[in-house]
Amino acid sequence: MRLTILGCSGSIPGPDTAASGYLLEAEGFRLGLELGNGAFAQLQTVLDPFDLDALVLSHLHSDHCADVNALTVLRRYHPAPPYPARPRQLPLYAPPDAPSRLAHAYAADADERESADLSDVYEFHALREEAVQIGPFDVTAVKVYHPTPAFGLRIAYGGSILAYTGDTGQCRALGELADGVDVLLSEASWTDATDRPEGVHLSGKQAGELAKDAGAGRLLLTHVAPWSDRDAVLAEARVVFPEAELVVQGAVYDL
Repeated sequence: MRLTILGCSGSIPGPDTAASGYLLEAEGFRLGLELGNGAFAQLQTVLDPFDLDALVLSHLHSDHCADVNALTVLRRYHPAPPYPARPRQLPLYAPPDAPSRLAHAYAADADERESADLSDVYEFHALREEAVQIGPFDVTAVKVYHPTPAFGLRIAYGGSILAYTGDTGQCRALGELADGVDVLLSEASWTDATDRPEGVHLSGKQAGELAKDAGAGRLLLTHVAPWSDRDAVLAEARVVFPEAELVVQGAVYDL
């Protein structure tokens, strides 16, 4: 598997960094994970967006899905899309309410919202707590702890496993998600403190503890908010899991 970081800023895009967006590749299949604010621009630096084979959204906060609007415009209105060589509908895996939520976000006015429908652009699949095959990847979604329905993703290919936490507070499901994985791509939105709200995000310390307790081979930290101290988030993760790394936009990892 090859992982490319399209964006890694948490909650909002940063001054020079897009919000959440990742690209996972194997056997020529290109799987997008998230498409937050600014991630679509970064996607276009590494491939023709029409070459994306499927897209997964862990949840529907804008920093993880806002650029679906831009992708919709491209797929609907590009003057020379590569059809019929490629499927007209892009497979999109997301929480069950994604078809209506994304269509309403795209709609320009009340009349358009009345008949909002993106089924000409996307083939929607509801994420559920079960394994599905997406191209060459075995993908298992696990419900996590967040203010809106949200999933972590456990993705297996060729004997290697990548776990992606999505956005989540501490919960028992994370142990199942990360158990024995080769790579844990974990959000770490802020430093650890007793007054952090529950069920929203992980701290650097909590991400490190998750990686250690799960026996992960490698910890990649992402989704650090622009107002958080990245160095401090990394430092507290490394106290628990010395091999922790902070991802940066544009980085490529062969897993």
